[in-house]
Amino acid sequence: MTLTLQRRSSIEARATSRVAVIDIGSNSIRLVVYDELNRSPVPLFNEKIMCGLGRTVEKTGRLNPEGVTLALDNIDRFARLIDGMDVGQVEVLATAAVRDASDGAAFVSAIEQRTGLTVRTIAGEEEARLSALGVLSGTPGADGLMGDLGGGSLELVGLDRGVIGPQVTMPLGPLRLLESCGGKVSNANRIIDQHLEALPWLSGHRDRPFYPVGGSWRALAKLHMEQVGHPLHIIHHYCVPGAQMRDFAGVIARQSRSSLDKMSSVSRRRSDTLPFAALAMERLLRHVQPSMVVFSAHGLREGLLFDMLSPEIQRQDPLVSSCASLAKRIGRFAQGEIMAGWTTSLFAGEDESAGRLRRAACLLSDLGWSEHPDYRAEHAYLRVLRMPFAGIDHDERAFLALTLYIRYGGRMEDPHVAMARSLLDSANAAKANILGLTLRLGQTLTGGVVTMLQRTALSLDEETLYLILPEDVRALIGDTVQRRLDSVAKSLNRRGAIVSRS
Repeated sequence: MTLTLQRRSSIEARATSRVAVIDIGSNSIRLVVYDELNRSPVPLFNEKIMCGLGRTVEKTGRLNPEGVTLALDNIDRFARLIDGMDVGQVEVLATAAVRDASDGAAFVSAIEQRTGLTVRTIAGEEEARLSALGVLSGTPGADGLMGDLGGGSLELVGLDRGVIGPQVTMPLGPLRLLESCGGKVSNANRIIDQHLEALPWLSGHRDRPFYPVGGSWRALAKLHMEQVGHPLHIIHHYCVPGAQMRDFAGVIARQSRSSLDKMSSVSRRRSDTLPFAALAMERLLRHVQPSMVVFSAHGLREGLLFDMLSPEIQRQDPLVSSCASLAKRIGRFAQGEIMAGWTTSLFAGEDESAGRLRRAACLLSDLGWSEHPDYRAEHAYLRVLRMPFAGIDHDERAFLALTLYIRYGGRMEDPHVAMARSLLDSANAAKANILGLTLRLGQTLTGGVVTMLQRTALSLDEETLYLILPEDVRALIGDTVQRRLDSVAKSLNRRGAIVSRS
């Protein structure tokens, strides 16, 4: 039996929950291994190789020979890594460069013979649909226009409150534009505009959000963050007013390669194509005139996994699902949902969005138990602030991080949390303080033991915050509990009182 057949049979024989996706793009090839197929899969391994397969497709109709060699070697390496990672399911997708090149089929055959993996070359419409599903997986209910810019193509998809609408794929990837325009950005305006003007349905997305996907556009987001001094360098749900992003993209499109090379956040391998990616962004935003540009870290790969889920799982909240999974992995007593119910009485009148954030904070409330006591607050704060959660914007992320910091004894005025405070208005900062102190009280009162917490309750009137508990658990009360009750009461401009019931 050959090594290839051994590898294929060993993968097929496994029953593990790990899933791997190899995404063969026009510019890069990426392997991501996820822990399991669920609403919020966690990446266990993520590696990208810049091969530039599509660099010669526009002129010669064939894949870049150097890129083919580099791609085959690295896909073989990826297959060997997958084989050692106990992966149960492997998906290999090839996109624009492979489907458009005359030797694309031969390249796919070489991969399959060399690795034993099955490669699926997807049509442009399918690539657009999966990328749109990726955006919806990370931003449920997205309403506007999705754009996925790869090295060889640009996919646009209309989104109507979470429903996929019209879609198109166009040969406007930066590698294609670089070749067809002789390396001159000024020559690409007309090509891009001709494609966009042939799409009358784009006008229906004016003054609605635009959701960019793709590595080149993520690089633009990083550059913009640096320019404006945005405090949180996380791409997902980074929001910029449409006109501001249009003007910024126009500036980047006019930069020389030497100028881009001096920018620390720009990869040297992207510096020749980034101006074309920026131009595609600028022309599209000028044509559509969206209200906001909302960057998405989720795209084709996440859409592929999302498409494999049942409708019931697809409807789950990605943030709550992530927090519940994390709590299950690292928590001690699985008290998050009970804690959410226990805190409800203090937040009467909150809307659905605020309620889900409070629920997420409760699920994370035991996040730092295993850390050194002196650093629990700081570790919990940084971990929540930088966790790859979906379904959450930067302000909401800051709210959760600040809540967990307070829950572990941090103070609102500490310099550690100045960044999170800068993203929140005074009302939400005050709410984070109240919720954090309440979680600290609940954990102290019962040690997080669900059965004990369920027998207690909080009640609020105009003057007093009451902690209500049965007579037979009065032994839970001590100086520490009273102090923490008083802290919560003070944050609510009340006094604290402990009362018993039979």
